[in-house]
Amino acid sequence: MTFNILISDPLSEDGIFPLRQAEGLNIVIETDSSPEQLAEKIKDYDALLVRSQTQVTREIIEKASKLKIIGRAGVGVDNIDLDAATEHGIIVVNAPDGNTNSAAEHTMAMLMALARKIPQAFNSLKNKQWDRKSFIGVELKNKTLGVVGLGRIGAEVAARAKGQRMNVIAYDPFLTEEKAKKMGISAGSVEDVLKAADFITVHTPLLKETKHMINKEAFELMKDGVQIINCARGGIIDEDALYDAIVSKKVAGAALDVFETEPFVGHKLLTLPEVIATPHLGASTIEAQESVAIDVSRDVVTFLNGGAVSNPVNLPSVSKEALAKVEPFFNLVEKLGVFLSRLAEGVIEEVNIYYSGQLAESDVRPLTRNTLKGLLKRNLGTHVNDVNAKYLADRFGIKVNEHKTSTAKGFSNLVTVEVSTTNGVRRVAGTLLNGLGARIVKVDDNLVDVTPEGHLLFIKHKDQPGAIGRVGTLLAIENINIATMQVGRSTVGGNAIMMLSVDNHVEQVNVDRMKELEDIYDVIAIDL
Repeated sequence: MTFNILISDPLSEDGIFPLRQAEGLNIVIETDSSPEQLAEKIKDYDALLVRSQTQVTREIIEKASKLKIIGRAGVGVDNIDLDAATEHGIIVVNAPDGNTNSAAEHTMAMLMALARKIPQAFNSLKNKQWDRKSFIGVELKNKTLGVVGLGRIGAEVAARAKGQRMNVIAYDPFLTEEKAKKMGISAGSVEDVLKAADFITVHTPLLKETKHMINKEAFELMKDGVQIINCARGGIIDEDALYDAIVSKKVAGAALDVFETEPFVGHKLLTLPEVIATPHLGASTIEAQESVAIDVSRDVVTFLNGGAVSNPVNLPSVSKEALAKVEPFFNLVEKLGVFLSRLAEGVIEEVNIYYSGQLAESDVRPLTRNTLKGLLKRNLGTHVNDVNAKYLADRFGIKVNEHKTSTAKGFSNLVTVEVSTTNGVRRVAGTLLNGLGARIVKVDDNLVDVTPEGHLLFIKHKDQPGAIGRVGTLLAIENINIATMQVGRSTVGGNAIMMLSVDNHVEQVNVDRMKELEDIYDVIAIDL
């Protein structure tokens, strides 16, 4: 059987060598098609390979009657309508590992150039100045590198820094003391890293939690004379706060490859002699460009030959019969995962999911993937999805167990998710009620009845008169309306919980203020 492959963006011949080598593939390269032309011709192809230029829209996918797989030679898939691809049973693959080495090397290049003021010295020479005194740098040996985010690239940077005889301290939500010890580095909180480091490099995705995580308050925690590197995502560092920190001499220098708004020209940061910058070159090597194309080409060949792909980014199609049994629970289990990601503190070590009642008779693996997706996406963002969630959990050393029982404790179906972390065990249970929809029915050992949507506040307090009123008063002052309230206690006058659903997102400053109220032990804001 012959499969037709369309390559609509420029890819090197070395990158598509796996396609050329495979039998039964008819490869067509047309890189100048308009959206209308692509929509017309796509009906004849089984596979489509793109980079970032081609926009694979819903309109194009709906015309692709034969299309089975879309390969993106790179990490991001913003130019592909994933929902449309999934609806039409088309699998999408990318190449998340192809630029790891390139990005890590660029980070180290920026680190060394920053430490030795190489670009500044070169510019001085170009201006016909022989000035040695102005460009005295510092050695990396025995300095401490703080790594915020220890994923693929962060881990590679840490290994290279150790080769420079640097001390490394890192923060990552999935980094355990045991794993850090094996890597020969120290593990700490974000605050620990900021306080200890002479150089700081960030390698996190850009999420709600990481946007401007390096801000004015973060700079205040750092050593005087610290130096900053960002080759990850623009927006992790507050650029205005960085400017002020450099002007005040708190920060001695910054090396930046990514920016909150790109192209990055004319910004006041570029007027500072302490700043060196490159125009988003982290993955711009010949090897990286070829590597991502090779990875995607291999996945396309494997898939068309009936094998399992390595880097899927959407949910493969399943039979209608199997989907009908578990699909109603998709949203519930994902919300249970999101809920626990806010509730459970510490590094996740194990996840146990208990399926009770009629669900015990179903293939629950899609539900497990959705649960893990909700649990992990707080730290991984859109990188985690239904398909790769289990793979990512395995990669981070998280043990995942499924359990089934026909007993559902008064419910026709019940899903209980239990997370064990370095700080203890937390659990949440949910169900679907006929005519009422999804409900969270238990948090730890406390019975509740909460719709898993909107903005929630989970509050632990002492069972004393006035505790609930003080919380309500503070929310009223902030013009935050309480929609519903659930309360529960273990013993009279002992520990108790409140579960509030409110009409607005509760800012962290108000969460902190509630924690200071009398008889309030803990407050967690959870946005579902």
